[in-house]
Amino acid sequence: MIDGIDLSRIQDDQTRELIVRLMNLIEQQATVIRELQTKNQELRDGINRLKGEQGKPNIKGNKRKPDAPQNHSSEKERRSRPLERGKKGKKAKIKIDREEVVKVSAEVLPEGAEFKGYVDVVVQDIVLKTDNVLFHKEKYYSARERQSYVAEMPPGYSGQFGPGVQALALVMYFGMQASEPKIHEFFANVGVDISEGQVSNLLIKKQADFHQESAEVYAAGLRSSPWQHTDDTLTRVNGENQHCHVVCNPVYTAYHTRPTKERLIVLDVLRQGRPRIFRLNDEALGYVESLNWSRKARQRLLNWVQEKGEQDLEEESFLAELDAALPKLSVQYRKALIDAAAIAAYHAETAFTVIQALICDDAPQFNWLTRECLLCWVHEGRPYKKLIPIIPLHRELLADFLKRFWEFYAQLLLYRQHSSPEKSRFLESEFDRLFATRTGYDELDQRIAKSQAKKSNLLLVLKHPELPLHNNPAELGARQRVRKRDVSFGPRTQDGVRAWDTFATLAATTKKLGISFYQYIVDRVSETKQIAPLAQLVGKAALQLNLGWSWTSS
Repeated sequence: MIDGIDLSRIQDDQTRELIVRLMNLIEQQATVIRELQTKNQELRDGINRLKGEQGKPNIKGNKRKPDAPQNHSSEKERRSRPLERGKKGKKAKIKIDREEVVKVSAEVLPEGAEFKGYVDVVVQDIVLKTDNVLFHKEKYYSARERQSYVAEMPPGYSGQFGPGVQALALVMYFGMQASEPKIHEFFANVGVDISEGQVSNLLIKKQADFHQESAEVYAAGLRSSPWQHTDDTLTRVNGENQHCHVVCNPVYTAYHTRPTKERLIVLDVLRQGRPRIFRLNDEALGYVESLNWSRKARQRLLNWVQEKGEQDLEEESFLAELDAALPKLSVQYRKALIDAAAIAAYHAETAFTVIQALICDDAPQFNWLTRECLLCWVHEGRPYKKLIPIIPLHRELLADFLKRFWEFYAQLLLYRQHSSPEKSRFLESEFDRLFATRTGYDELDQRIAKSQAKKSNLLLVLKHPELPLHNNPAELGARQRVRKRDVSFGPRTQDGVRAWDTFATLAATTKKLGISFYQYIVDRVSETKQIAPLAQLVGKAALQLNLGWSWTSS
């Protein structure tokens, strides 16, 4: 009955409005029914499990039902042009370890055959064998000084296992996402006599040099551009839920595991774990202006700002003064004021790097952290793709709007390559026109209005054209932790937590710098130091890419 409805052919305004309302009511009821069906099935499965039975198996069918959720990925739409396929030459990248001449058997050569040179064929191979060394360390004794002198081990050799075993264990666990039992099994098959406990120790113990380089990489990464990507994902530490925070840009990626993902924790990550400081000033009060403060509380805050001025306080001192000034402040208001004061102090810092803009989703913990924020366009497009209209007219309206949405996204991509004030003004007007659309499909119109309210955050690229339009680098970084979590569940000690963060940072950063993670680990473990410090390479790569040119030119 509703498949062939053409609202433009209905002459009576009241009738047309009534039909529009009825169609929206049908969509609302369909949404409620889907949610209730899902909840009902979850309750049935829970009851069955309590009875000792199994719930409904999650078996995916071969064909998608018409009303089933769509693919929420926007990978196809966000690309301005399709990926180029085809094999690329690789011989130039292959390191030649040895050369060998293969001769033609004299028995098959006819008389008078002339030598015409060689036909080169590159064959890649690898040799796995043990290199167990019995070191005879010289020992001398001085009777006069009553002291023994024993030869030092060669660089890279400490304990029972050499640099080859140490490097391979680290690369397999952190670079290849292998589990500890599989690494132990591999060593056993190769002929290395090592216990499971020793494998664990190689991965997490005595890694101070790597921890130091990881910290230096993060500091260099924060300095490398005024903007950063960030995201977080759930992780497990000794069976308890925590959160892994990812901060990155095109030249590095850093991982930080923290107990929660609240705003102050994210700020701690951006401040590299320095002791918290707080500053209650006009900026801080501006963040909490929307709260319904009483006249008395507002006056006390104003008096505090006038008395203290631009003064930083340590956490203990600030909380003590806050409790004295506003002892009856609610938990919600108190937390908001603490967050605001911490962020105001961060923005006022001069001795350390202060991030100017974050590229992130619109999760509330990212609010206020930086003076500017670019919301991810892929995230913004995702709720549209989650709409599942059952009325054909609404499906057409949604498809038409999504087409216009991604066409505008493509225009922004072109603007990043060729920016100008004229194009900026044109795209801003196009944004207003696109998100002023009203279709009559209520769920779509509500979603459009929400996007329209985020205009300044979605169009920050017009002011800073070097900013990416999506947060995929941080999401891909978080996905690596998810894959590691799927294989190894999570660390159980703080040593394990530090190792997971450190080596994930080093593995991801070497990849972005075009360095083999295996060669890097071998270089550091064997103490050859042929590869420059990664922090230096991060700085050089950032200078070449000129990641923050719009900030330096303004």
